Amino acid sequence: QVQLVESGGGLVQAGGSLSLSCVASGRIYSDYAMGWFRQAPGREREFVAAITWGGYSTTVAASVGGRFTISRDVAKNTMYLQMNNLQPEDTAVYSCAGKPTPYTSSNEYQWWGQGTQVTVSS
Repeated sequence: QVQLVESGGGLVQAGGSLSLSCVASGRIYSDYAMGWFRQAPGREREFVAAITWGGYSTTVAASVGGRFTISRDVAKNTMYLQMNNLQPEDTAVYSCAGKPTPYTSSNEYQWWGQGTQVTVSS
């Protein structure tokens, strides 16, 4: 069983940056996929980005492409989401997730963190 804990959320002005972290407990294999999702109030959960733990594949949603970067540190069992040029519409609870397959798609994630709030003021 894998447990995930996010950190790094907060309040930032438009145009600013934040870096989120997701620490995993339990063994993460190279053919697992880990991802970031977000959910704004009154809206459905949205896929943000995903990466294979082996690092050979990443997928980033078009809505954040060019501003958000996903990465991982295998030695620290940690995944990151670097968010630059944040805008008010990026305000949401950001959650990390994982699944025991290497597909960096938006579905079939089995493990979820509790989420961390990101608020972008205009």
